[in-house]
Amino acid sequence: MCMLLIPAGAAAQNSLSATDSLGLSDLAMTIEQAEPGATIFLEPGTYSVNDLLIEKSVTIDGQNSAVLDIGSEGYGLILMGENITLRNFEIKDSGFGFMDDYAAILVEKSNNILIENLVLTNNFFGIFVANSESVKVSNNRIISNAKRQTTSGNGVHMWYSKDVEVHQNEITGHRDGIYLEFVEGSLITGNNVYSNIRYGLHFMYSDDCSYIGNEFRNNISGVAVMYTKNVVMRHNRFVQNWGANRYGLLLKEINDSVVQFNRFDTNSVAIYSEASNRVEIEQNEFYNNGTAIRMMANGLDNRIERNNFIGNVFEVSTNSRSNPNHYEGNYWSQYEGYDLNRDGVGDVEHRPVRLFSLFAERNPMSLIMLRSIMAGLLDTAERVFPVLTPKNLVDPKPAMEPIQ
Repeated sequence: MCMLLIPAGAAAQNSLSATDSLGLSDLAMTIEQAEPGATIFLEPGTYSVNDLLIEKSVTIDGQNSAVLDIGSEGYGLILMGENITLRNFEIKDSGFGFMDDYAAILVEKSNNILIENLVLTNNFFGIFVANSESVKVSNNRIISNAKRQTTSGNGVHMWYSKDVEVHQNEITGHRDGIYLEFVEGSLITGNNVYSNIRYGLHFMYSDDCSYIGNEFRNNISGVAVMYTKNVVMRHNRFVQNWGANRYGLLLKEINDSVVQFNRFDTNSVAIYSEASNRVEIEQNEFYNNGTAIRMMANGLDNRIERNNFIGNVFEVSTNSRSNPNHYEGNYWSQYEGYDLNRDGVGDVEHRPVRLFSLFAERNPMSLIMLRSIMAGLLDTAERVFPVLTPKNLVDPKPAMEPIQ
């Protein structure tokens, strides 16, 4: 393995521009001269880079002390090759444009790429991957200061790619933390995605993907999954996605997928599901949400089983009196039934849709009456003689204690 040492002194001391920076020319020349498989170590300092093309199979290691400064013009590094690794440096201040998706790192038509242990600061897009395969983005801090959706990019953006992995990253201050479109076979695990101005995770037309063990906190909405099938969503936390039209998890036209072992805490709507079919929503925790599940009636054969619904204002809401889905074996903190034979299962069914939720759906201002005696009487009367709420939207076997 060849090991090359690149000095940063000239670029750092003279603050030269991107066009004549010795840091850029030295780095580009060294990459050109390096043999395939070489490791290039960067000495401490600041390097000016713009649109630096890397086509050769090399590793660039900043030893946790090098900074690549794009100077607010164009891209930083452009990877178009295979077996390329970037690690242990900071890259900052990409260009901004309405017509160009400028990024700190652009990966295009590439294979077997590893990007790890970087700090990406104040970039339009952090990492932009297109038409690539086997790309791994791991243990990076991707931080920006987006103010409006129209003038901001995504932290990790992947388009028309296959077998991509996004692990253990911190992503904040972008439009979407992680965005996938036409991606097949992605694995997204252990990321901390917070305070982005649209979604923490947003993907469309991306089949056979899994996201596991991530936290999505205080984004405009936590996660949006659209027009996709065979998605596995397990052991994630959706926290404090609160406000008008905010969701912990938005499902739109999703088929044959799994939502299991997740925690939804203090979201306006924990799960919003529209035109989604055969989704298993099982063994999740719903705590202190405005609405735990808002299930539109145009979804079929979804199964909501063995979940804990605790302290939510509305447990379930819907837009129809029909119920084409199945609810069973959940714990509902608003359940008022009994268990005479003490088998842990309520002897009477539970109706999780409150009559007052229908009024609130049509007239949000009625929420000021939520804690009134009249609202309670309406809900009690509707549970006994259901007229307006779905007659068959019931849990026939409600659990008497929270499910462990």
